[in-house]
Amino acid sequence: MTSVQVEPGSAAPPPLEPDHKRFAGGRRIVGGGPLGIGVAGLWLTVIVLLPLAAITAKSFEGGWSGFVDAITADNAVGAIRTTVSVSVVVALVNVVMGTLVAWVLVRDEFPGKRIVNALIDLPFALPTIVASLVLLSLYGPNSPIDIELNATKPALVIALAFVTLPFVVRQVQPVLIEVDREVEEAAASLGASNLTIWWRIIVPSLAPAILTGAGLAFTRAIGEFGSVVLIGGNIPGDTQVASQYIQQQLEVDKPIDASAVSVVLLLIAFVVLLVLRVVGRRSAKREGADS
Repeated sequence: MTSVQVEPGSAAPPPLEPDHKRFAGGRRIVGGGPLGIGVAGLWLTVIVLLPLAAITAKSFEGGWSGFVDAITADNAVGAIRTTVSVSVVVALVNVVMGTLVAWVLVRDEFPGKRIVNALIDLPFALPTIVASLVLLSLYGPNSPIDIELNATKPALVIALAFVTLPFVVRQVQPVLIEVDREVEEAAASLGASNLTIWWRIIVPSLAPAILTGAGLAFTRAIGEFGSVVLIGGNIPGDTQVASQYIQQQLEVDKPIDASAVSVVLLLIAFVVLLVLRVVGRRSAKREGADS
């Protein structure tokens, strides 16, 4: 807050409002009020809460025992296990490669940098089944590079890494831009090696963003369908992911089983996002206390 000097004998000016409560012109920022809250609540209810409630109710139409039987069936357990394990690998791959890509985009200058930066968002715009078709053409039976990966777990990793790469890059990139390079230069002048600077200064600053990006990539991967539908193979107990299992149950007229597995995926995603929120809040408090 800007300090104001008062001349002796003059009346004290009214206290300034905090910067986050006013515009540059001095106008106060106001919220949406009851109407805005009501519209937002109604929209979230219609778009999010009602569908979630409907699928949860559907999954329990056969009772608790029916729900347990649906999620403990051999193929259901295999699909969930494959989905979670592959998604964890994809999240870890994205932590490394996404951070590296963000580092290059922020710290390096090279021809075509703007094009590369734009390509990062391509998986968000491209229909995911197109990605599966492209990957099948590259790694399928008639691979032009003689690498056949279709119907294997590495194919699932590649497909899911493609559609989730932007999450880590776009989380890390703005944080990396704001990192104070003077601290790095000071550490280097004191004799710190590049590795020490990376682990002691840069990584702690990027850790919350990296964790958030990895969590978002993981939650996107566990529900992905289009990018794996062609190249994954859909082999029960091996390369069949949960989304393909859900579709299979719908095709054989078992909507309750499909809903039960869907609820399991929703719970996994909710827990991951909740943990990320808690960790992010604690990190923000810690940084505030340090400053």
